[in-house]
Amino acid sequence: MNIQKGCKSLFTSSIILEDKQTYTDHDRLFKELIQTFFKEFIDVFFPDLFPKIDFTTVKFLEQEVYTDILKGEKRRIDILAEVKLQEEEQLILIHIEPQASYQKEFNERMFIYSSRLYEKFRKTILPIAVFSYDDKRDVPDIFTTEIFHFQVFQFNYLQIHLIKMDWRKFIKMNNPIAAALLSKMGYTKDERIQVKLEFLRMISRMELNPARMDLLYGFFNTYLHLNSEEEEQMSEEIAKLPREEANRVLRLPNSYYEKGKKEGIEEGIEKGIEKGIEKGIEKVIYKMLQKGLPEELIADVSNVRVEEISKMKERWDFD
Repeated sequence: MNIQKGCKSLFTSSIILEDKQTYTDHDRLFKELIQTFFKEFIDVFFPDLFPKIDFTTVKFLEQEVYTDILKGEKRRIDILAEVKLQEEEQLILIHIEPQASYQKEFNERMFIYSSRLYEKFRKTILPIAVFSYDDKRDVPDIFTTEIFHFQVFQFNYLQIHLIKMDWRKFIKMNNPIAAALLSKMGYTKDERIQVKLEFLRMISRMELNPARMDLLYGFFNTYLHLNSEEEEQMSEEIAKLPREEANRVLRLPNSYYEKGKKEGIEEGIEKGIEKGIEKGIEKVIYKMLQKGLPEELIADVSNVRVEEISKMKERWDFD
């Protein structure tokens, strides 16, 4: 197989609501994201490998737990996929290890994992590390032992170092996992709003079921959370988008519009569904006008006539 040796070079705004996070279970988040979008993960980061895998055969194995006797620690292998190669009977194991903090001897740990896996399964192992921390220090992608200048063996593994990647190279892709991982790539503080905007634009072009869309939102929001000032700027940027695209972004799950309708329905349980929905939509229109969104765009999103929105604007005394 001709596999590239690593990728070393390789909710939300004022419109998309965010919830504050406390403790972050990085391993769980990455595991759920990569297992859900495994095919897309291989496609975006290992395009040479992609056509060689029969993705109809992918099977995720139970989490393996190993004990490091010397350090007295238990280690878990996060993602282990059994796959069949195209036009071959051979089954291989793809081991993906998300790593949320810098570890000097990480290459040795990857070797130990692979050796344990081979001992148990007797299958070819393809090890991949996904570094999600902000430290840009290099980690060796090989582990070797030698004696008297004689090399006993050399172990290699693939690396994806997200912080070293240019997020701009991914924004034209129709790839959900690339969209989510923008949040962990190499952007500056001044680029946070632009990265978030491109994330929204990317997922607004995709046809995903609600569960997958929620997964992408939750993951991205965990790692790139906009403050209130940035949220206001995000609203302005969305308003500058082409009308059709802005409409799609505003209709994404968790948008103010969808949130307002939901609140209206819940309130309508006591006051009458129809009145509740009406009140919820009116509340959303108020927020959109408050943020300076064009009346025509608000009309598209809310299905309320521009004339009615203009009357609301006058009633609420917006300049």
